Amino acid sequence: MKGHAENEASPQGQVPLAEGKTADRACGVNDDASFVLTDATIKIFFENAPDGMVITDTEGTILHVNVEMERMFGYPRHELIGKKVEKLMPERVRSMHIGHRRMYAAKPTFRAMSMSSQLVGLRRDGTEIPLDVSLNPVQSQAGLMLYGIIRDKTELVVAQRFEWEARFERTLSELSAKFVNLCSDRVDVEIESGLQMICAALRADRATVAAIESCRDDFVATHAWAGPAIPVFPKQVLKSLLPWLVRRTLNGEATLARPHSLPEEAQREREYMETIGIKTALIVPFRVGGQIIGGMSCDAFREDQPWDALALSRFQAAANVFANALARKSADERLQRAYIEIRELRDRLESENRYLRREIQLEYKHSAVIGDSAAIRNVMKRAQQVAETDTTVLILGETGTGKELIARTIHEMSKRSKRTMVTTNCASLPATLIESELFGREKGAYTGALAKEIGRFELADQSTIFLDEIGELPPEMQSKLLRILQDGRFERLGSSRTIQVDVRVITATNRDLPVMVKDGRFREDLFYRLNVVPIVMPPLRERIEDIPALVWHFLGEMAERMGRNVEGVHAGTMKMLQRYSWPGNVRELRNVIERNLIFNPGPIFRIESRELDENTNPGLRSINEVEGDHFRTILQATRWRIRGDGGAAEILGLKPSTLEARLKKLNIVRPC
Repeated sequence: MKGHAENEASPQGQVPLAEGKTADRACGVNDDASFVLTDATIKIFFENAPDGMVITDTEGTILHVNVEMERMFGYPRHELIGKKVEKLMPERVRSMHIGHRRMYAAKPTFRAMSMSSQLVGLRRDGTEIPLDVSLNPVQSQAGLMLYGIIRDKTELVVAQRFEWEARFERTLSELSAKFVNLCSDRVDVEIESGLQMICAALRADRATVAAIESCRDDFVATHAWAGPAIPVFPKQVLKSLLPWLVRRTLNGEATLARPHSLPEEAQREREYMETIGIKTALIVPFRVGGQIIGGMSCDAFREDQPWDALALSRFQAAANVFANALARKSADERLQRAYIEIRELRDRLESENRYLRREIQLEYKHSAVIGDSAAIRNVMKRAQQVAETDTTVLILGETGTGKELIARTIHEMSKRSKRTMVTTNCASLPATLIESELFGREKGAYTGALAKEIGRFELADQSTIFLDEIGELPPEMQSKLLRILQDGRFERLGSSRTIQVDVRVITATNRDLPVMVKDGRFREDLFYRLNVVPIVMPPLRERIEDIPALVWHFLGEMAERMGRNVEGVHAGTMKMLQRYSWPGNVRELRNVIERNLIFNPGPIFRIESRELDENTNPGLRSINEVEGDHFRTILQATRWRIRGDGGAAEILGLKPSTLEARLKKLNIVRPC
């Protein structure tokens, strides 16, 4: 392990391998009888560790492996050293891992990973093995290196498999007993209860039974169960939604599906699974007397389940139990009536290739933040972590991304949630009044101060204060804010008495504070005080998978307020909303939905394509239109403040009088 792998002690506390030291310095006892861990000892530990050990540089080049790594992956070490670590990974995950590795090298820290069946290694013979991996950075004389501890989870997975098989066999036995001699009027209720039992045994999140229509080769969902926050499968004809799966099921083929493993002809199925978040699915035909009468499916949303051909066969056995129960129920004229009801249901719900309404909830119990994309999950995870502390938080992001919502979420999850969070928009307060607003005033502090008034920081004592648009805070106020952050002390305007408060400070801005610091418009020491834990709100164009959830959230809220009944969203409208770049982010999306809900009174929500096309084709617009939109964006960001530091004129590089003249020419006025 000389050269590359021998290193000095890292800041994280790892024992170093010092370069140039000889291996014959055995561990022993020093003068004060304390144990000495030497290079020779470290090498013994490394080589004989029960887990695989690998050391790489920041580019992913393998520098050293131990004996267990050779055994685990089937490679002699000379075939690994000097190669990229991606050699030990399946092809499907290599490109993703390269991106993760680069991000980790840029900001290394200790990290343990355990991702069930998603974290696998590739042996020399082409077989895959499930793994647990822990990563740690090491600073050596040759630079930053990374070492990993890799554990083979095969035995654990096998044990879990045996446990799953036993659990599912018990479930099958219980289902069979439940449906023996079951009264026909109880079949539907018990099937839905049985779907829940199957989901529990398979660790699935929803299950559905669908029947074939009598007049054509298509399916309609008849029974369903879904866990909390999981959308129920839509009760509609399915050929237009999932044509490839319908054909396979009608042909009597069972299917184990994951989005990344579907064939090219299953493009609609892949889009559907990715849109609503299905990671793994099982679909089997429903047979009675050898004839296919429907199908049954179960879906995993929360994590990719390690289902295989055996799981598919046992799921088929459960489907057969339900099929026989339904066959008994429909042995007489009730079968014909059931088919008539299905046809009537089909006539009422004939699909226009549209999205049906469904409740979409976050795994986080904070209804204000809508979405389940990776970007939002990362924001919420960071918010949860910082909420448990009193650390200062700086929320960054474009206008309209929901910075205040995240601030409220942090407050609601904190120990200060019993008291009301106090909010202040620094851009909306005149520079002459902001000090008294924040810190309060004494009677007679200035002309017009007819009574004593406490400030926002006193109101927020034992609670949280949210300072929005912190980049607009005047320079003279920045020093006062810095003092509060340092020791929680301030004086009211017109008073020399010091007031002590216990306030948690959260700030937000859409400005580039480092640039403002460089230009001398924002105090550097204040920036570092505020930037303890930064949280970046992603723009809507980077989380388009959240748009369906946001659309339904806003439609539900506005339709109730307007007394409207919205049954669905036109598929073309939803696709158009997901293609648009949303420069105004979530706020713009809300405004577009409200405007079009007013002008389109039908039960299907739709937006005319020309409305968003005008915004997505700027090359077809006049110079005055482009300039006007740019001026409005800047004015909204500055709360329509034209003059002074941080005003619209300064940002645009214009004289205030020139900007006012242009606004008058373009007929741009501040909205009421």
